[in-house]
Amino acid sequence: MDESTISRRLGIAVRKHRVALDLSQDKFADVIQMHRAYYSSIERGERNITVWTLWRVAEGLGVKPSDLMAEANL
Repeated sequence: MDESTISRRLGIAVRKHRVALDLSQDKFADVIQMHRAYYSSIERGERNITVWTLWRVAEGLGVKPSDLMAEANL
């Protein structure tokens, strides 16, 4: 599996949880104190994020980072 596939799958899992919380990308990015454009690129699978960033996103979503990884089949 290549890097872009991994990032894309993770972005889809992240977006699913954000939408379930009924939050816009702007609002969620504010909640986790991340720039909206950077967060948006995570959801689009354009970023190879660090473990720290994954943890911040997962915490904001109220899930474990491992749950996001599992949902992305990684």
